Amino acid sequence: MAKPEHILVIRFSAMGDVAMTVPVVHSLATQYPDVKITVLSRPFARAFYQDLAPNIHFVEADLKGRHRGVKGLNALYRMLNEMEITAVADLHHVLRSDYLRMRFKLSNRRTAHVNKHRDKRKQLVAEKNKKLEPLPTAFHNYSEVFARLGYPVNINFTSIFPTGKGNIRTLPAAIGEKKHFQEWIGIAPFAAHQGKIYPIEKIAEVAEKLLQRHPNCRLFFFGKGEKEEQLIRNITQNRPRCTFVAEVLGTLNDELILMSHLNVMLSMDSANMHLASLVNTPVVSVWGATHPCAGFLGWNQRQENIVQHDLDCRPCSIFGDKECKRNDWACIRAIDADEVIAKIERLL
Repeated sequence: MAKPEHILVIRFSAMGDVAMTVPVVHSLATQYPDVKITVLSRPFARAFYQDLAPNIHFVEADLKGRHRGVKGLNALYRMLNEMEITAVADLHHVLRSDYLRMRFKLSNRRTAHVNKHRDKRKQLVAEKNKKLEPLPTAFHNYSEVFARLGYPVNINFTSIFPTGKGNIRTLPAAIGEKKHFQEWIGIAPFAAHQGKIYPIEKIAEVAEKLLQRHPNCRLFFFGKGEKEEQLIRNITQNRPRCTFVAEVLGTLNDELILMSHLNVMLSMDSANMHLASLVNTPVVSVWGATHPCAGFLGWNQRQENIVQHDLDCRPCSIFGDKECKRNDWACIRAIDADEVIAKIERLL
């Protein structure tokens, strides 16, 4: 009697990258309910996967502790090997995941890894002869991995919450329940790299104008980090309709519940764009050094909700981690606050 199929899905990396695996893995789980799926990722990803589908199991990788280095990866492999894995989908394709995939391949398990289209990425960010052509999306690339393992996937994901929205009554009283006439707007002003961050003074302008024009709106600011938190407090203090989420909510799951009740989220090319996408909330996304053509727009987000300016030098990098050769970050600093507000109001 053949062993039941058990697919190991590997994706470490940052929160936004891991969030993009969710629509594909959820679709895989629902379309192949008899296949067991184990997702191996960093601890924060448990909030994405813990209640996603009954045939999905989550395993934390402690890459800075007991699973650090080759010795730690060997211990991780031995633990996973006891789960009778039959196939490995490497959605990361870096040294750590490559090593684990190799160990399973040597044990005669089926393996496949993601194609990152590195040549096309180089053309997209080239200083000369730049080719501004859309690359395959991350969702497409992930689904290709499962197809090579014998599981073609039709991505039909809507939300990590079965009813579409999380239970807002589980949140602290400071959030409250949403009244039918209220407009709830999320604002996530920060990103990992400077080339993806809209100037905070323009974020403040957006917030002030929204408060003036929409007397029934509430603004929820998302962000963490000592410097970021102080900048957000400078905006939210003395504004009763502004809430700094980090001061009220303690878990990622709580933030996802709140996001599911927003009318719209304003975000950079950052993790919060992808988190809002996981709960079917429309996102107005502001892009600078990076570009949606690289394939990292949030799941089900619409092109018409993107705010960006075309410059010959843009995009200068895939992930926004390069220094600006112009030294002025004009790609994102030149965007007017009213452009952003117009996109938000269109969704309201």
